[in-house]
Amino acid sequence: MSTPDLGRFSDPSILILASLAGGKKHGYAIMEDVEAMARVRLGTGTLYGAIARLEEYGLIEALPSEERGRRPYRLTSAGIAFLREQLTSMETFASLGLRRLATL
Repeated sequence: MSTPDLGRFSDPSILILASLAGGKKHGYAIMEDVEAMARVRLGTGTLYGAIARLEEYGLIEALPSEERGRRPYRLTSAGIAFLREQLTSMETFASLGLRRLATL
């Protein structure tokens, strides 16, 4: 699978994937988790647009509806690999930036 181009929605997508790394969640739970984890409040349009793209790329999958018709999502194996790659890249970048800052 080639690396998907998530374009301008990469930040919400990565936040959603990171949220789902903690376990399956429905949309509202993802919104709450992202806000607690990253101090970013995703609007419903942004959230569900990103979820649709992540499903289309095969990075997450919807599970059968649970309580009150809420549909949970979970990472696929491709989503786990993609998130790991993205977070490793961010970690490398952050480490370099911190080393540079230390010289100022």
